[in-house]
Amino acid sequence: MAPSLVPVDATNQFQDLSGVQIKPGENPYNALIDACHDHPAEIQARYATHRVTRNAQQRDKFLSPEFKELTIDPYLLRLEKPEIEPGFKDPRHCLVVWARPPDHILKLASYLQNALKKAAPNLWLMPAHRMHLTTLEVAHSQTPEVIEGLVSTLRPAIPDLTGLSYTRRARLVKPLLSYDLSAIAVSFLPAAGEKVVSPPPAPPHPADIPHPGIPDGATGETDRYTYHHLRRDVFEKARASGVDIASRYVVPSAHITLGRYLTQEDHNTPELRERWIRTIEDINNWLEKEVWPAKDGEFIGEWIVGQERGLDARCGALWYGGGRTIMTGEGF
Repeated sequence: MAPSLVPVDATNQFQDLSGVQIKPGENPYNALIDACHDHPAEIQARYATHRVTRNAQQRDKFLSPEFKELTIDPYLLRLEKPEIEPGFKDPRHCLVVWARPPDHILKLASYLQNALKKAAPNLWLMPAHRMHLTTLEVAHSQTPEVIEGLVSTLRPAIPDLTGLSYTRRARLVKPLLSYDLSAIAVSFLPAAGEKVVSPPPAPPHPADIPHPGIPDGATGETDRYTYHHLRRDVFEKARASGVDIASRYVVPSAHITLGRYLTQEDHNTPELRERWIRTIEDINNWLEKEVWPAKDGEFIGEWIVGQERGLDARCGALWYGGGRTIMTGEGF
């Protein structure tokens, strides 16, 4: 790995702000489930606490008189501007399990990107076909040889892993923009009994597989299996295969990266930073009032993990949506 480059994660802290303490050696996702008494509303509240607290922290950083600069990703900068270091290739290889957003979420994400671009014209945008939600990071920043060894160990479990979302269905709701000094994302909360607004499964659909989006929204029982439960089960199946799980962080967040900063230019004055925060807060107000409750509106803010595509086991140079698919599970 290029020794002169400092990864963004080295300076960007991903702290769990929900108040949950994880014990060494345990499945880290069980800690939050246990702390919430396995109750969907409490799990949703922890996710909400994390993102609201983090956004408030980041707002203070942007608007502080002590603000110095954004955190620019040196790897992405070289990939997007090859004249900086001709021939540069990202040496960081990873192994992950992703959830892929369905079309109606990609439509919403693209709309949000366009709105953000008006306030920050130099913002790097994640291409729609690369958008993803990281359900589990098995390993990161390794050589291709190390990752290939992990893939070999994990391979027998991959069909079960990628197929989990077909029968264990978890809804995500209430999108909001979440941000820090390096990037901006759209984040979701695990559902907890909200009225179902997402499209039904694409036909033909086996009648014996229950769908959380039951007509008229009978979600009291189906929402008991949350996205956090899915993360727990993916972690457990991966660990049972014999691989060591070396995630960078485990926080109560379900987010899709929309963009990253590649220049200071859009945020180099207090006025520009205030405009940026005002844009984010205006968009979040719109999401909460217009998108959250919408069933037949132009944009829908709810999705069920596994809609259209199952979980995606991927490896390679995965930052910024790259890499290759080992296997994708069946969608519905």
